[in-house]
Amino acid sequence: MPSWVDGAVVDQRVVEAAAALQEDYGGVTGWAGLGWLSPRWFDGTPWGGGPTRPVTLAVGGNRWTRQQKYFETSEERLAPGDLIVVDGLRITTPVRSVLFEMRYARNARDGAISLSMACYDDLVSIDEVAAYAATLNGWTGIPQAREALALACENAWSPREVAMSHVWMLDAELPQVRYNCPVFDLGGRHIGTPDLLDPVAGVYGQYDSALHLTGARRAIDLDRDERFLRHGLEGAIMLPGDVVDPTAFVRRLRAAYDRAAGRSSAGRHWTVEQPPWWIDTTTVAARRALDSTLRARLLAHRAA
Repeated sequence: MPSWVDGAVVDQRVVEAAAALQEDYGGVTGWAGLGWLSPRWFDGTPWGGGPTRPVTLAVGGNRWTRQQKYFETSEERLAPGDLIVVDGLRITTPVRSVLFEMRYARNARDGAISLSMACYDDLVSIDEVAAYAATLNGWTGIPQAREALALACENAWSPREVAMSHVWMLDAELPQVRYNCPVFDLGGRHIGTPDLLDPVAGVYGQYDSALHLTGARRAIDLDRDERFLRHGLEGAIMLPGDVVDPTAFVRRLRAAYDRAAGRSSAGRHWTVEQPPWWIDTTTVAARRALDSTLRARLLAHRAA
């Protein structure tokens, strides 16, 4: 390999590891298999940070001797139907790859983020992964994967949103939320799409990274928050510092619930009922049904 080739690029790392596979069997799995299909979220960096992980090669029951520093192997049972070829490279199917991530994640919350981000690109649906997991009773990590299934969603637009929902529902012990649920005024006009929303209480949550704290992005966010407040929604903002210690965010969130509880129903000028002209994109099934033109028009904002 030429010295100028960047080994940090996801595709390059995957190709170099895959070169060690036997000619007739095995495939790249886990985050690297998902990253080969969609590298936006799966670059080998653990959720929450940490050293980059090696590529994992699924080799079935074959005994493996050709270990190298930048890849590791899994000798778990591997059926021929678990392998596909994409752009000339053998990988395990998306459901197999994401379930591997979920089973060997640091915890169920990380496993749920992996599944949610695979759903982001419509590589899998939660039902598809649940059905596959049901065939792996007794495998390492299956109890954790099942726990992660209950914590995942199909409409998160970033890993931080999923982590924020876990703080909301598990740490703060507040009701279940909806992800990126469009909100409309009572005339059917779209007023915004918060990261998280409790539509019963009328409380929303936003994760504002450093990108959101300055410049034009900040002005857009302030206008959004003002619209939500004017229509009767109360919100709480999660900041980068809250990721390590969510105590302050939980306090802001509970305060938002208190304010929302003090509002009268007459002050609720919003709804989550979608008007007839709105095209729903909140599930994997709905997004898979879109043609390429609609996908480009309706989903581009998620990357922004």
